[in-house]
Amino acid sequence: RRSDAYRAWEAASAEAGLVCPQWPAEVGGRGLTAIQMAIVNEELAAAGMPRVNRGMGESLVGPSIIVHGSAEQKAHFLPRIVAGEDRYCQGFSEPNSGSDLASLQCRGVVEGDEIVITGQKVWTSGADAANMIFCLCRTDSEAPKHRGISYALVPMTDNGVTIRPLKQMSGASGFFEVFLDGARAPLFNVIGGLDNGWRVAMTTLGNERGGSATTQHLRFEREFWELVATARERGRDQDPLVRQQLAWAYSHVEIMRYQGLRTLAGLAARREPGPEASINKLFWSEYHRRLGEIAMDVLGPEALVRPEGDGYATNRWQAAFLGSRAGTIYAGSSEIQRNIVGERALGLPRE
Repeated sequence: RRSDAYRAWEAASAEAGLVCPQWPAEVGGRGLTAIQMAIVNEELAAAGMPRVNRGMGESLVGPSIIVHGSAEQKAHFLPRIVAGEDRYCQGFSEPNSGSDLASLQCRGVVEGDEIVITGQKVWTSGADAANMIFCLCRTDSEAPKHRGISYALVPMTDNGVTIRPLKQMSGASGFFEVFLDGARAPLFNVIGGLDNGWRVAMTTLGNERGGSATTQHLRFEREFWELVATARERGRDQDPLVRQQLAWAYSHVEIMRYQGLRTLAGLAARREPGPEASINKLFWSEYHRRLGEIAMDVLGPEALVRPEGDGYATNRWQAAFLGSRAGTIYAGSSEIQRNIVGERALGLPRE
């Protein structure tokens, strides 16, 4: 349950136009540039205040609608995201279609002025808090696999959609399976037109993998100094090996900061984003996995013992260690990111 203080901050942010501020002014944002957004995020982080955001609606669905949606779709869907009325989760991955997303089997059939969707999605973050799912479905089974796919915005409430939590090794259930059994949505909810969903999905994935590259170092920097404090509390900060590992971590956070500045410079020069989104995703996820291992080394034998508590209780660094493993898999596995970098950045032969 949100506190009164947060609701007041949310209302103040909305009044100031600081909800989805990077969106164009004509669709409800303030038209802030990437550089201005970086400044806003850094200033809020320095003040210890959260930026009110609308999750996947703001960062993934909204940008895709802005690029590929009709004027009518923008007018309908975007204000609902800004207001917090529509909360989205992602319906891309399937049991047999994860990194090879274009092999998806979820079916979409047009019936009159509706699309009827049947299939299963998996690794869906935040499905329990969402009332909408942006879903890829195959609407032309005869077309090549990257074609014949549609991108639909599907209501989840009382609409043939069932969710089931997936237990993670951390004990949490942040991911869900989603079963769509004849879920219906108006054809108006298909973004980019029938059978043209792959282009829309690529816009979504580009934002997912690189959208926060300019300021993502802030959370890793904060986490790094928390680990340094933990090392000092335990007297581990004088251990030469621990100091070496912490120096490695600090240098990688700084590299992220400089990567963000390079991304900002590219955006300021209006250069089109390239495979750097995959480079960025690969870098931070592999870094974070290693940081979790360093944290376990700092804790020493204590890392092997869970604290008392209901369910599968973990301490701060046990949770980071277990949770960071997932980062190398979701939003495109490290293996797939290396293929993208090799083929699109280095010009190596395709697999």
